[in-house]
Amino acid sequence: MQEGRRKGSLPLSQLSWSAAGFYLLVHALCLGVIYTGLSWHALALFAVGFAARMFALTVGFHRYFAHRAFKTSRWFQFVLALLASTTLQGGVIWWAETHRRHHRNADTSRDLHSPHFQGFFYSHYLWFLDRRNRVTCLEAIPDLARYPELRWLDTWHFVPFAAMCVGLYHYWGAEGVLWAGLLPTVLIWEITHWVQSFSHAWGGYRRYASDDLSRNHWPLGVLALGEFHNNHHRFSSSARQGHVWWELDVGWYVLRLWAALGLVWDLKTPTNLSQETSGASERGEPFV
Repeated sequence: MQEGRRKGSLPLSQLSWSAAGFYLLVHALCLGVIYTGLSWHALALFAVGFAARMFALTVGFHRYFAHRAFKTSRWFQFVLALLASTTLQGGVIWWAETHRRHHRNADTSRDLHSPHFQGFFYSHYLWFLDRRNRVTCLEAIPDLARYPELRWLDTWHFVPFAAMCVGLYHYWGAEGVLWAGLLPTVLIWEITHWVQSFSHAWGGYRRYASDDLSRNHWPLGVLALGEFHNNHHRFSSSARQGHVWWELDVGWYVLRLWAALGLVWDLKTPTNLSQETSGASERGEPFV
């Protein structure tokens, strides 16, 4: 790791100006709510736009692609990748590969976004604007790279969001684009940032003595539809991340429904995972 990264700084020569400009542009466009105004219809659009895409992120990018916490068909795998790509968090293969790298090196000097080594601001915002972190390493994730449709989507990951916005504008005009498209995107970004930084920093509670500094934060876990971070780091390949009744895990509830419908199967849980099996998923190795 480079010295500047340990100190939490980002040299301007390593800043992805296109990514930073796009990030700021999306935030600026949200000011369009001044034009569209607030209404019950707008709030309904926001709720649906947030819930559907936050769910696709936690269940699709995170639990399925990064950790292989369940199995599904090839066509439904692509559907999950398409929906999760509308969150504008990069390509599906890139997202899964960098997240696996985080788990292999959690809260060490090799972690991509540990607040203890890179500093809070770098782990919260700057790490994904660092051009050194924005390259998809296909060789490191052969279980996903073998699918040509996922490689295509990893390259053209902005297409699903653009297509979604075209549809939203067709049916609901600027109000739809803002309230179901842009505003939920920014909120999902912020939730993701807070999970990556705050949930490795302070507060909350540690249910398990994991090898890292991960923590559960109840409000953040609920907002993220079940991302209880210390639970997750202890059983990273588990499809279930809420381990007691009051840790509300909407992602798990819907996965159970999908399993009943035959859309997914072989859901991993803390009761059927050994610590060794959890590690295997982070290396991209198949479950046995």
